[in-house]
Amino acid sequence: MQISRPLFLTLALSLVFIIEPVSAAPLPADHPCSALVKKYLTSVVQQDWKTAAVLLLPSSLDRKQKETVSVIKTAPTMTEEAQMLERFGVKEIRDLEKLTPQEFYMLDRDAWHKRINAAAEVTKRKQDTLKIDVLGLVEEKDKGYVHATVRTSQETLTDRIEELFLISFVKEGENWLIWPEMKDRPIITPLDGKAATEDKK
Repeated sequence: MQISRPLFLTLALSLVFIIEPVSAAPLPADHPCSALVKKYLTSVVQQDWKTAAVLLLPSSLDRKQKETVSVIKTAPTMTEEAQMLERFGVKEIRDLEKLTPQEFYMLDRDAWHKRINAAAEVTKRKQDTLKIDVLGLVEEKDKGYVHATVRTSQETLTDRIEELFLISFVKEGENWLIWPEMKDRPIITPLDGKAATEDKK
C-alpha cells in the first residue's frame, strides 16, 4: 500500500518531535511559598527593602552587584563614572564593593525610587490599596523549583493598576528563596556530565 505524501510527513514528524510530559504538579494554597510571595510583594510596595532582601536568592543579588560595579568601572569617562556613583549616593567605587549583596540591593532600590520621586500621596495610596491574589503554585519537583502566578491590584489617585507576575522559588537549606532572574536568564547545564552550572551562581 502506498502512503500519501502528507500522511508520510505526518508520521515522520511524529517520530522526530516526541513531547515528553513535564514533571510539574500543582501545590496547595497553604504551601509556604504562597505566604512568602505575598510578604515579598508587600515589602516591595511598602519599600521595605530590608525585608525584601532576605527573601531573595543571595547569589542573584551578588551577581547584580558585581554587574553594576563592572558597568561603572568601564564608564567611558571619569565624569560618567562619578555620575553613576552619585545615583547611589557614594563617591568611590569601593563604597559599593564593600557592601554585602543585601546592602547593595537596599541601596539600589532606595536610589531608584528617589530618582522616580513619586508624590508621597500616590505612594501611600498604592500601599493602602494593594491586593495580592496567588492564582496558583506549581512545583517542578525534579528541579526543586516552585513557581507562583500572582495577580496584584493597587490604585493611584486616578487609576487602578493590575499586574500579573510569575515569581520563582528555589530552596536553599530549609528556606524557600525567590530567584528573581529565573524567567529572564537561561539555566545552563553542561552536556559533558560535569556538575550543572546554573546561571544563578
